[in-house]
Amino acid sequence: MRTLCASTLIGEILVVGLTGLVAMQQSDLSNGTIWGVSGAAMVLCVLLCGMLGRPGAVQVGWGLQIALIASGFVVPSMFFLGAVFAALWWASVHYGRIVDEAKAARAAAEQTGGAPAEQTGGAPA
Repeated sequence: MRTLCASTLIGEILVVGLTGLVAMQQSDLSNGTIWGVSGAAMVLCVLLCGMLGRPGAVQVGWGLQIALIASGFVVPSMFFLGAVFAALWWASVHYGRIVDEAKAARAAAEQTGGAPAEQTGGAPA
């Protein structure tokens, strides 16, 4: 899960930075306000990449997704991009947990000397 979620967050860093540039042209807000908020969001994304193994990190990520959608009030295209990233966040969490469970089952099967229940990928032996 950590890899998928971190990939989503790295993409969000780029989008938030570019959104700051667009907001400078489209918004009446001061540049200091725009970059203060954008910078804080980018730093939060970086910090969240490192916190993904800790309890509550996924919930903080959901809060970030909500804030990204809400930034559409400043840059209207962010309503769409925020929804896209929220969907990516959901997929990263959902499918990441499935992958983590499969890896744990495979590791447990290998430790007990048994073969994993399913073979993933590769040509048949």
